[in-house]
Amino acid sequence: MAGLAVAAAYVTLRSVFRRIDSRVVQKVAHTALLAVMIFAILLLVYILADIFIEGLPMITWDFLTGYPKDAGRAGGIYPAIVGTLKLIVGSMIIALPLGMITGIFLAEYAKDTPFTRTVRNSIDILNGTPSIVFGLFGMSAFVIYFGFGNSLLAGCITLGLMVLPVIIRTTEEALKAVPGELREGSMAMGATKWETTVKVVLPAAIGSVITGVILSIGRVAGETAPIMFTAVIMYQRVMSHSIFDPVMALPYQLFYLATEGMGSPAMQSAVATVLLIMVLSMFTLASVVRHYFDKRIRW
Repeated sequence: MAGLAVAAAYVTLRSVFRRIDSRVVQKVAHTALLAVMIFAILLLVYILADIFIEGLPMITWDFLTGYPKDAGRAGGIYPAIVGTLKLIVGSMIIALPLGMITGIFLAEYAKDTPFTRTVRNSIDILNGTPSIVFGLFGMSAFVIYFGFGNSLLAGCITLGLMVLPVIIRTTEEALKAVPGELREGSMAMGATKWETTVKVVLPAAIGSVITGVILSIGRVAGETAPIMFTAVIMYQRVMSHSIFDPVMALPYQLFYLATEGMGSPAMQSAVATVLLIMVLSMFTLASVVRHYFDKRIRW
């Protein structure tokens, strides 16, 4: 009896929905999606406005170029800015070559075998691994086992490994999206497989590859857990230039100020504002570069 009731309800609902004009359904769906989009935009604007309104008045030249005072409660954030940039550049130096070479191999040379499918699945799993797991791995492997200690080098390697899957998959998918006619035309003119990949396929896909770099930079700049175990200290009166010394970083400084109750809310908002401006500036620069290559290279 229960099965008959469910079947009857299903038939009734299906007949009701069939009578509804498809244009009405489309209009309702369009309105709902528009409302969700507007809500998301307004929420983002509210968050950014709240941070900027409170943080911008504190941002001065002395704040950006000065050293911290009173255990980070006052003073400037210059060492944290430089440390964040060092972590970004160092992790990209490690991740970009490895990621692009692996992506090129998987897209252009690797055959579809159980081994390559396992590799791709492993890359996807690593891409979804929580950042704190990478932090614990970096601490046990690079800080303790290899003896790098809490240092810039250990943090860069850990962050580089964390964003490596993003660059690999983005490079692979970007190369696969290039039409096969470009490869065939290049090889028909006598170019080797490697020459075709480097001089034809990769330049045609460079815009999409930069997208992976954008995502990687944003993730590296905003991560706290990996560097908390491997690279950073809260307070640094004299900035070191050795890769074996720890660094200050904006995400960790913001985390410390917020969780330890140190510094005013305005100070916390100022640090967050600087971090957001840095990330948005990098995103903008990378987007401009991608747009430039997309305009130059078309197929």
